[in-house]
Amino acid sequence: MEGMEADFYDRNEFIRIWQESDCGIMQPDTLKQFNLEICLICGDTVGLSASGDVFIACDECAFPVCRLCYEYERNHGSQCCLQCKTRYRWHRGSPQVEGDDEEDDIDDLEDEFNYTQGNRDETCQWQGEDSDLYFPYGHESQLIPLLTNRQLVSSEIFSNTPEGTTSSLLSPDDMLPYVNPRQPVLVRLVDPSRDLYSYSLEDLDWRDRIGDWKWKQQKQVVHMENRHIKEKRDIGTGSDGEEQLQMADDAHQPLSCVVPISSSHLTPYRVIIMLRLIILGFFLQYRCTHPVKDAYPLWLTSVICEVWFALSWLLDQFPKWSPVNRETYLDRLALRYDREGNPSQLAPIDVFVSTVDPMKEPPLITANTVLSILAVDYPVDKVSCYVSDDGSAVLTFIALSETAQFARKWVPFCKKHSIEPRAPEFYFARKIDYLKDKIQPSFVKERRAMKREYEEFKVRINAYVAGAQKMPEEGWTMPDGAPWPGNNPRDHTGMIQVFLGHGRGPDIYGNELPRMVYVSREKRPGFQHHKKAGAMNALIRASAILTNGAYILNVDCDHYFNNSKCLKEAMCFMMDPDLGKKTCYVQFPQRFDGIDLHDRYANRNIVFFDINLKGLDGIQGPVYVGTGCCFNRKALYGYDPVLTEEDLEPSIIVKSCGGSRKKGRRGNKKYIAKMRAVKRTESTIPFFNEEDTDDGVEGDDDEKSLVFLKSLEKRFGQSPVFIAAISTEQGGLPPSSNPEILLKEAFHVISCGYEEKTEWGKEIGWIYGSVTEDILTGFKMHARGWISIYCMPHRPAFKGSAPINLSDRLNQVLRWALGSIEILLSRHCPIWYGYNGRLKLLERLAYINTIVYPLTSIPLLAYCVLPAICLLTGKFIIPEISNYASMWFILLFVSIFATGILELRWSGVGIEDWWRNEQFWVIGGISAHLFAVFQGLLKVFAGIDTNFTVTSKASTDDGGEFSELYMFKWTSLLIPPTTVLVVNLVGIVAGVSYAINRGYQSWGPLLGKLFFSIWVIVHLYPFLKGLLGRQNRPPTIVIVWSTLLASIFSILWVRIDPFASDTNKSASKAQCGIDC
Repeated sequence: MEGMEADFYDRNEFIRIWQESDCGIMQPDTLKQFNLEICLICGDTVGLSASGDVFIACDECAFPVCRLCYEYERNHGSQCCLQCKTRYRWHRGSPQVEGDDEEDDIDDLEDEFNYTQGNRDETCQWQGEDSDLYFPYGHESQLIPLLTNRQLVSSEIFSNTPEGTTSSLLSPDDMLPYVNPRQPVLVRLVDPSRDLYSYSLEDLDWRDRIGDWKWKQQKQVVHMENRHIKEKRDIGTGSDGEEQLQMADDAHQPLSCVVPISSSHLTPYRVIIMLRLIILGFFLQYRCTHPVKDAYPLWLTSVICEVWFALSWLLDQFPKWSPVNRETYLDRLALRYDREGNPSQLAPIDVFVSTVDPMKEPPLITANTVLSILAVDYPVDKVSCYVSDDGSAVLTFIALSETAQFARKWVPFCKKHSIEPRAPEFYFARKIDYLKDKIQPSFVKERRAMKREYEEFKVRINAYVAGAQKMPEEGWTMPDGAPWPGNNPRDHTGMIQVFLGHGRGPDIYGNELPRMVYVSREKRPGFQHHKKAGAMNALIRASAILTNGAYILNVDCDHYFNNSKCLKEAMCFMMDPDLGKKTCYVQFPQRFDGIDLHDRYANRNIVFFDINLKGLDGIQGPVYVGTGCCFNRKALYGYDPVLTEEDLEPSIIVKSCGGSRKKGRRGNKKYIAKMRAVKRTESTIPFFNEEDTDDGVEGDDDEKSLVFLKSLEKRFGQSPVFIAAISTEQGGLPPSSNPEILLKEAFHVISCGYEEKTEWGKEIGWIYGSVTEDILTGFKMHARGWISIYCMPHRPAFKGSAPINLSDRLNQVLRWALGSIEILLSRHCPIWYGYNGRLKLLERLAYINTIVYPLTSIPLLAYCVLPAICLLTGKFIIPEISNYASMWFILLFVSIFATGILELRWSGVGIEDWWRNEQFWVIGGISAHLFAVFQGLLKVFAGIDTNFTVTSKASTDDGGEFSELYMFKWTSLLIPPTTVLVVNLVGIVAGVSYAINRGYQSWGPLLGKLFFSIWVIVHLYPFLKGLLGRQNRPPTIVIVWSTLLASIFSILWVRIDPFASDTNKSASKAQCGIDC
């Protein structure tokens, strides 16, 4: 059956959706075959009811819906017919839902009308407006009841000849009003290529509801089984048929799956964690019950540090209890949303690139990032690239103008030859066989020409950079002679420039390119601009007006797209019918180029990205790390997620305190049903509700709508265009949009005063209050009940640059730690915020660990100095080295190493990466984290703010490869680690001298002291190498510092004289000198 039919209860007409493939006559073999009507939701056959008749879901209008769609709508939807909005009644063979037992006055048509089964030897034909519509059937046919003007008649229509008569289908007692078959029902032909709204079929809700129902039906296992049976019958068993069947199967399979870690890896890991917890408890019990009386301050300090380390370990360890891996299926995504030859149904995405200072973030690096975005493997009309220049630099503007010109050649070259990566700087720098998998003869010639084009482009950019080192006295000017509006980066008007897209310069082959927009928000003195978070919020509003992509992906200017399919990787989660409704963002791991082979300062941060975040993915999702993250725009607007039945279940504490379960079900049944109905509602409203504004407001609907509009303006700002954009579910702009009006409105929403007295930065968008806005923004989303996804494709999605210089690395860690301290001292602290939401316990522990880890620097610094003090004073933090004490020490160290090894086993991280992470944890802990604690306290309590330091992305190749690694840049952050190193070295010398002076019996206690002191020096070894530099000698300032410290300790040493006994001291005092 090629076409689809629909009958309306309020009009005496029959709608036929005509297909071009219709030949005018349909001749099914039997009436039973004709009875397999097509479901207008999923395209499957309607099927038969329990009594053998054609299944009719709605008794009012007979809208053709199959049983599976009917059951899904009753269980998860509005429980109403799509056409007439009448509530579905229960049919035999389907599960009952809540409310069926309350339908006491439902008409059971199956019992009310008793159809008679008679022999039908005649065939009938009727002719309306469509004379070719022909319904033949045989003797064993079944009846198809239809509804016309709310009257049930038979669809068995006899011959249209004058001699034809109508046979009664009902018993005489149940006879229906007579309908003359000679007067045919009106038939209208409907062309599916035209807009169905032109045929007055608004009640069908074609555009929105049918698309949603298709998604829902694809998740039904029973539906898949029935569809498999039908497709196997239709397709056959040939090779072509098997391929088509496989494609049909893949199109309805999940777009991603969770790959659990093998139990052989995970079970021993969890057992060791529990054993380590038990050993830690016994160890702390021993330490607390065995004080050292002659070194009580040292013992008390060490015990306090050990208790804090134990708490820190618990916060870090248990969020990694259930790590998972994920796998995506790009082929299924293409079959479902991006079939070849059909218009793409993929969601539009807006990509944000943020930059501030072109001197620290070279324009060439930003240009490569933008080029990799423009050449991404995604429909060009679905991608928009927004570059936020928060420094209003003319150099960035000119570089982007050159980038737009070069993109017209680079983008088609990448897509023609499937280039990876699609950032030219890194593609041409690869030292691999670039001819691998290339089969086009023209590739070598085109690649050589493209490389020459890029080198010329690179020279032009470098010339602009060289000319912009010093600003002229009159300021920068535009090519037309007008002054550059951003000459004063702290006082300038907003700037928006559309370089590409929508007819603004196609590529060299005439194809459209993705939209590329330059944005620099307005800045004025006296306004708080909130650094990167404020710039991102300005981009949210501007992009919502200009393109309104359903999803937003943000990257730093130095993080280029290393995988051209990364957007599709994210859409495998975001466009999933079930998972996408509650996913706020998809976080990708950060990978870096240009790092030394041994990763001296743990710049790759492999342990965090491959162990910690993978562990969080098994709970409620990874934290937001600031870049390489694809957001659901609804989540940034403050929407609540769509919660499932599992999410609606109360926690264990609520269950245990809720009293009798049976009593609760009886007494609160209606209330629970109401609350669940509210939670199941689609995320079409933000965290506020229109009903909240209607309370206490009397008047008509216009007045209530006005009040609601005012509440929206109070939260989102006074922009009607932007407020209209946030109500669009799937993103995009209406076709009638005026570009000039939209551009004018975009300037309005990036003005510096737009956010005044709104919820921006408080509940909407990137959250203000910390220099690490990423942690705060992700935490607010998780607190509302959203989940996040950690996506680790085989080819890294993004790659960036990291500072390999010691001073730059420490400054970067300082900024991160300072942001954590700011959150710790704010109202958004995870310790006390968000308990009314749906943040899971282990997820909360992970966030608490994220903000309190800088405090570990204080006990860590004390614990690193304790061994040296013990060596210098001859005291020890343990009273005696007994067998009992030695056992717990040995078991604790064995459990620590066993936990680390098993983590490496299930995560795939190398032992060298793990050891570098342990070393830099000590280096950063006693330097950057320590400074962050004091700076955070000064900022919060004394109001002394610290400047935001942008990490330099510029690299210098003057000294060869990794020359920056050996550069020494003095900073005060180097003082604490240097002091700890010198103190421990002096302590080791003093301890060995003490043992030599005392004899053999003193070597036993000395070993324990030396072990801890050497442990500190080994962890600080990368720091020591950084001080020595390439020439393996320390700089002069370090020599001066070390000499000064050594002199101080020498003077103290002579004054204390710890080697001499009390008898020797008294004898030396009694001796006479020269003047005696």
